[in-house]
Amino acid sequence: MNADNHIHTYYSDDSECPMRDMVERAVEIGLDEMTFTEHVDYEVKDVENCDYEKYFAEIAQLRKEYDGRIEIRQGIEFGVQARTVPRYIEDAKKYPFDFIILSVHQVDNQEFWTGEFQKGRTQDEYQQAYYQAIYDVMRKFGDYSILGHLDMIKRYDPAGDYPDEKIMPVVDKILTQAITDGKGIEVNTSSFKYGLKDLTPSAAILKRYRELGGEILTIGSDSHETEHLADHIPEVKERLKAMGYEHFYTFDRLKPVRHDL
Repeated sequence: MNADNHIHTYYSDDSECPMRDMVERAVEIGLDEMTFTEHVDYEVKDVENCDYEKYFAEIAQLRKEYDGRIEIRQGIEFGVQARTVPRYIEDAKKYPFDFIILSVHQVDNQEFWTGEFQKGRTQDEYQQAYYQAIYDVMRKFGDYSILGHLDMIKRYDPAGDYPDEKIMPVVDKILTQAITDGKGIEVNTSSFKYGLKDLTPSAAILKRYRELGGEILTIGSDSHETEHLADHIPEVKERLKAMGYEHFYTFDRLKPVRHDL
């Protein structure tokens, strides 16, 4: 099974890629399944969020055209803050998603990528606050499939490397909560595009997830353009095998589907 479970198009504010171009590229490279996961970040990007009606309509059309050639799933990436949880609960109930990624892209409307969240805080403070925010959100919002790019803050850390052992106590709480709730985590292969030294999340976090009994693991490129679609996924599968994983998952109507690595 060749699948990419994290893909953005022009329904996300940070991509201009037509959905049809992504599907054409997916067929060209031999994907069996692809899941679109457009951004919805309430408050920070209200005007720019995914237009649900147009999004579902285009997927329906593409499913008809490419029937028998590729499975197209309709997912979403919720950029949840504690203050915006009620709006995501409403969306999760209202729309027919196959897959929901829970991500934390900002805290108190302060973005990570702009450095606003980090400004005025020490590295210890913003690193610990980032993971604590994830834990706080997931205790309030349970209508998700997997946790997205769990240690994403590493992309935007102006101070450089931060040891995994310093965040492991709160990461353990996050992973334990996810496992208890029957949720999963993803391996986000954009780590290669960003030139990071490790996987996202790190090998240490992935190993710890398995040690704690974690099983549900998805793999996605987080692609915003066709050139990164399914980027390094075969390599990541081999690295997961070396860690002792035997399976990865896709989702259909919010139900996890297991596949051999």
